[in-house]
Amino acid sequence: MTTTTGTTRKHTALPKAQILIEALPWLTRHHGKTVVIKFGGNAMVDDALKAAFAQDVVFLRHAGLRPVVVHGGGPQINAHLDRLGLTSEFRAGLRVTTPETMDVVRMVLAGQVQRELVGLLNRHGPLAVGMTGEDAHLMTATQHFADVDGEPVDIGRVGEITAIETGAIAALLDDGRIPVISSIARSADDHHVYNVNADTAAAALAAALGAETLMVLTDVEGLYADWPASDEVISRLTVSELEKLLPDLASGMVPKMEGCVYAVRHGVRTARVIDGRVQHAILLEIFTDEGIGTMVVPDERPQGEQG
Repeated sequence: MTTTTGTTRKHTALPKAQILIEALPWLTRHHGKTVVIKFGGNAMVDDALKAAFAQDVVFLRHAGLRPVVVHGGGPQINAHLDRLGLTSEFRAGLRVTTPETMDVVRMVLAGQVQRELVGLLNRHGPLAVGMTGEDAHLMTATQHFADVDGEPVDIGRVGEITAIETGAIAALLDDGRIPVISSIARSADDHHVYNVNADTAAAALAAALGAETLMVLTDVEGLYADWPASDEVISRLTVSELEKLLPDLASGMVPKMEGCVYAVRHGVRTARVIDGRVQHAILLEIFTDEGIGTMVVPDERPQGEQG
């Protein structure tokens, strides 16, 4: 015969339950919402980070969100160009894209990076479907000229998005799939293919889809308040506050933060820049009270709201 002692057994798994409860309001808020995630930086070349990224995206899908992944492939493109003896040149932070370079960009993004990412996601089930901006007229672009010292400079097959047709992505999302998009676009007359900055493409797609959130993975903790004098990260700022900072940002952060501005100005509820070097950074940002990285919100957004 057993008797009760009036004591409660201490369950070692209790902290896990507390973490899940902390996530509850964010799960409720984001359920059914579209989240566009720009995949880049170290997360693209580190095997552990790639695996964690895939787990995070699949978790979002099973938690009731509708994730869309947009990726670039700078390190992989550079490596392939080096093997072919072709020079990687950048102007105003953008890759100079000759016709020969465009062939490499197209092959690496759609044939290497996208396929690997789709494979990582599909280890967790038949979820991911790869597309490029060329497919189903998803992205239409015109030639983009770089601004160098106030002058427009021809940098080749670099595109500026002029239109987005979201029908194919919407159909995939409605079918429970995870679209994985390579940032390549065609001209309206179908005569040219363009290399589009992945940060810019993700922002335009987030706006066109009416996404709840744009998340940009990068190789820093977020937007620093006074870099390099301080490593303090700005956790939250309005889109107007960010616009004032743009002229003084490092060149590598400009397209990311301009993308955040564009997305929020065009109806995306929040845009976030987070550290892709941190495993499960996406889950930490969306499903915890503290969050990580920098969140950009509309000017009229109430204060003190993270997540």
